[in-house]
Amino acid sequence: MGIGIIIASHGKFAEGIHQSGSMIFGEQEKVQVVTFMPNEGPDDLYAHFNNAIAQFDTDDEVLVLADLWSGSPFNQASRVMGENPERKMAIITGLNLPMLIQAYTERMMDANAGVEQVAANIIKESKEGVKALPEELNPVELVASPAAAPVMKGSIPEGTVIGDGKLKINLARIDTRLLHGQVATAWTPASKANRIIVASDTVAKDELRKQLIKQAAPGGIKANVVPIKKLTEVAKDPRFGNTQALILFETVQDALRAVEGGVEIKELNVGSMAHSTGKTMVNNVLSMDKDDVAAFEKLQELGVQFDVRKVPNDSKKNLFELIKKANVK
Repeated sequence: MGIGIIIASHGKFAEGIHQSGSMIFGEQEKVQVVTFMPNEGPDDLYAHFNNAIAQFDTDDEVLVLADLWSGSPFNQASRVMGENPERKMAIITGLNLPMLIQAYTERMMDANAGVEQVAANIIKESKEGVKALPEELNPVELVASPAAAPVMKGSIPEGTVIGDGKLKINLARIDTRLLHGQVATAWTPASKANRIIVASDTVAKDELRKQLIKQAAPGGIKANVVPIKKLTEVAKDPRFGNTQALILFETVQDALRAVEGGVEIKELNVGSMAHSTGKTMVNNVLSMDKDDVAAFEKLQELGVQFDVRKVPNDSKKNLFELIKKANVK
């Protein structure tokens, strides 16, 4: 038993948002798109829903993400739901990208969750996806952030031990783009991190980039930007014992400096390395030169293993097989 997802809309909006979701979260199983075109009637739409459900397993529960309450897609989904009382279904309207991403996340995080539980969790996230910049345009009730992970204040005396006194590194990732959609919506929940730490000397000096990264953090998660030296200090600071961290590096050289400085990283997710002059494309998202390869080899000597994946649902690739095949020089 699983959950099949139907994305439904007037026109081709559902197709577009499905494509956007795949770009951010990777291709997903058990997802069907239902569109209601101008030349179609209610019976056509009804047939589309039944055909979509027929693509799922007979014991799958069904979640419909539709565009408008009382719109034709909603009405025909409700009709199908009423005619199949033995099939557990839920319909959510107000379709937006945060809603779809959260649906994927909920399914990934708990394979045994029922459709009603998943639907309840999605609604909150999809509402919080509606935000404005500048922030003063947001209604007062939307400004307050959900309770974030405990923040270590300077008033806590040095040497104080919080929890077991050890920073937990749930995920360490190399990503040229640092904190972006895939990291915020896919890797953060998959890692179960309660804090994102961007470790980069360059970004730590750039106030605009720092601000953008903090704004990009998902709800309830605090994001910090620190230089590499600060990360090595934090990793040894017992005041961060309750912190479950997702650490983002812009380059493999930054990751190597952190490990050499004493940051205990057992596995490094290699997600994205941007192409530039003199670098060789290793796959469609990784570009390297001989200095990058040397840094990876040094990390391997230090006991670090590598997980080459763009998004959590991708299959893992062997880093050095990719490098050898690409003949990086």
